[in-house]
Amino acid sequence: MGEARRLRSPIVVVLGHVDHGKTTLLDKIRGTAVVKKEPGEMTQHVGASFVPTHVIESIAEPLKKFIRFRLRIPGLLFIDTPGHEAFANLRRRGGSIADLAVLVIDIIDGVKPQTIESIEILKDRSVPFVIAANKIDRIQGWRSFEDTPFMESSKKQDKRALEALDRNIYSIVGSLSSLGIEAERFDRVRDFRKTTPIVPVSAKTGEGLPELLAVLAGIAQQYLEERLVYAEGPAKGVVLEVKEEQGLGTTIDAIIYDGVMKRGDIIVLGGFDGAIITKVRALLLPKPLDEMRAPTDRFNNVEEVYAAAGVKISAPNLEKAIAGSPILVAQNEEEAKILAAKISEEIGSLRISSQDTLGLVVKADTLGTLEALVSMLKKRNIPIRIADVGPLSKREAIEAAVVSKDNRYLGAVLLFNVGVNSDAEEILRGSGVKLFQGNIIYRLVEDYIEWVNEEKRKERERELEKLVRAGKIRIIPGYVFRRSDPAIVGVEILGGVIRPGYPLMREDGRSLGTIMQIQDAGKTINIARTGMSVAISIRGNILIGRHVNEGDIIYTDIPENHVNELVDRFAQDLSNDELLVLKEIIEIKRKSNKLFATSSYIKLLQILGKGAK
Repeated sequence: MGEARRLRSPIVVVLGHVDHGKTTLLDKIRGTAVVKKEPGEMTQHVGASFVPTHVIESIAEPLKKFIRFRLRIPGLLFIDTPGHEAFANLRRRGGSIADLAVLVIDIIDGVKPQTIESIEILKDRSVPFVIAANKIDRIQGWRSFEDTPFMESSKKQDKRALEALDRNIYSIVGSLSSLGIEAERFDRVRDFRKTTPIVPVSAKTGEGLPELLAVLAGIAQQYLEERLVYAEGPAKGVVLEVKEEQGLGTTIDAIIYDGVMKRGDIIVLGGFDGAIITKVRALLLPKPLDEMRAPTDRFNNVEEVYAAAGVKISAPNLEKAIAGSPILVAQNEEEAKILAAKISEEIGSLRISSQDTLGLVVKADTLGTLEALVSMLKKRNIPIRIADVGPLSKREAIEAAVVSKDNRYLGAVLLFNVGVNSDAEEILRGSGVKLFQGNIIYRLVEDYIEWVNEEKRKERERELEKLVRAGKIRIIPGYVFRRSDPAIVGVEILGGVIRPGYPLMREDGRSLGTIMQIQDAGKTINIARTGMSVAISIRGNILIGRHVNEGDIIYTDIPENHVNELVDRFAQDLSNDELLVLKEIIEIKRKSNKLFATSSYIKLLQILGKGAK
């Protein structure tokens, strides 16, 4: 294999549901790399940790009797921050700079909402992944063997523990299958191109870690070789974070995924006021802990960095740099201008400003998280008026207030990991604009959707309360407390609902007056439903014993326009027994007026017919 096929380290990101063990697994991987590294070897990058090949081979040595492999990649570069949001930030046009992902699933809990979100974003960005079925130490009867390969540890387990393990793994396989993903335990996979491998691990004990690293390295080498071919050319990367550093001023932390970056290179990256063209003043990598002389003495100054690497870059004019932006090395000033135009155009395509749209105002801390948030909202057909990076400004708060006047559900602001400027706070205070803040993308979107649904439900309830609904009651014999002015009787609700203010009628359609008050066990209530027995007072021209008798059935007297509203707008909110009572009421009314609510009656019969089926 010649120099032309030299491979770079794959960039690996860890994703998964909250509390499934992402951070613990990353800590275990980092700790293993530090313990096994050679003297002077650097495993800690800026924002990433490097696991050299010899470390993988060393801990996976016992596996060679089960699986034959020879690694040609230099190692694996793990992004230090796990999760959907960190992954979103590793964006590049049309995909991700991450080459591979580890999707952590708790072997006991199985697939959860954030697992599904993670799969969605991995598919969206076309990133292959390996599943780490974590917490095997929690399987009933499992005996843990620290830092042992799963293949060895599993041989020391009793039959019941292994059966429990398989049951849990195949429960995960079933859940993934329903999401369109074919998965299988890694040692039973025939074709890694078609089947996603599941590696049983314990981040706590280290069991299965050798297999996880070996499978990741093997897949990278076998199927991603073209993508990993090392390029000698100018570096390409992505800005992870913009940071103030004592003695250095504003710096950027970046992941370089292609080529070489040298001190003195011209670099181009995105800024809030357009692309930034500047020169690398210093390239900094973290010093190993044992080499730090003082808290400020945290970095080694290097001449150049090769992909894949995490590096801190010191350069002039980085104050307005945007996290999540591409960072590119230019050969000369002319090329820098061309690259600046490309980056401006790319960033412009992610920032939305559409004054004609009634939609949300969305702000995020980086371009990557903004892109992921916008993508999630668009998939749910939620319109966006403004989408940008940074805290909420006064102008954006005014835009949200303008929308809120037309549509209070869309006059809302979603803030991911950013705050509100003080002048924007003033605008929001009396505007009625709903503000959502959070640091989990899917949760922020879900919170907004739940709020909209709940508010619409309350609004429907308020509108429904304005209508007279269908109610059917029977005067309980022996429970006439007052015969007239007002009549007070005990009734049982045979169907539907009654409320104070509802007019009543007899079975022949004759009016009986209006319900004044409802009491249940001496307490005044606002509504009585099917199955309840209550006392009601009736105001109007009614005398018990003359107009109506004990044991008689009475209905609510619903105006025609209320019937139409109930059937056209609220039928799905009404119970089947209430719809049946509504049908009886319409039929009583139609005896004296054949045209009463004709279209609503036909529609109601259709609804009840479907329900019967």
